[in-house]
Amino acid sequence: MNREKMVVTLNPKESNHATYQTLDELVTALSEEERTTYSNIFHSIKIPNSTFEPCSSWSNSRYTRNCLAENEKFELILLCWEEGQKTPIHDHGGEECWVKVIEGELRETHYKYNEDGELKTGKTAVSKTDDISYMIDFMGFHSLENISDGRAMSLHLYAKPIRNCKIFDDKSGQFVRKDMNYCTVAK
Repeated sequence: MNREKMVVTLNPKESNHATYQTLDELVTALSEEERTTYSNIFHSIKIPNSTFEPCSSWSNSRYTRNCLAENEKFELILLCWEEGQKTPIHDHGGEECWVKVIEGELRETHYKYNEDGELKTGKTAVSKTDDISYMIDFMGFHSLENISDGRAMSLHLYAKPIRNCKIFDDKSGQFVRKDMNYCTVAK
């Protein structure tokens, strides 16, 4: 990763905030700052899409999870999606999650249990390039799907790494615990 000088810009809502233009800047900021600032940091990313190409891997059978950085405070993962690929319905193991669409369009569908204990579809939203969404378990469960006419990439920040989560098993109609793994790890 190239180290470039961080640019400071003015924001009408804040007197001064940093704009992160490289992965190194982003990882350093996340490592040095508190979890309470992660949302502001993630909204200040201005990293060129081309930066993610060397970190990407692709599979025709499923989306890929490519670890860009991970420590006890957070994990930063690049998901690479072929057209039509979708996550199962899942939670985040109790951790916060921000998703920034790097390229393409993703549809996010939320799910919650109703008063009869049935899992029901809630709101659905489409995120386009540079859009950011947020999820935490008290909001329910969700799934993401690439609805682009081609590949998509998304950057996922988890406030503390997620080692396992619950995913919905269509066959049993129940949530099951799944250990998480990476397809690739940045060097």
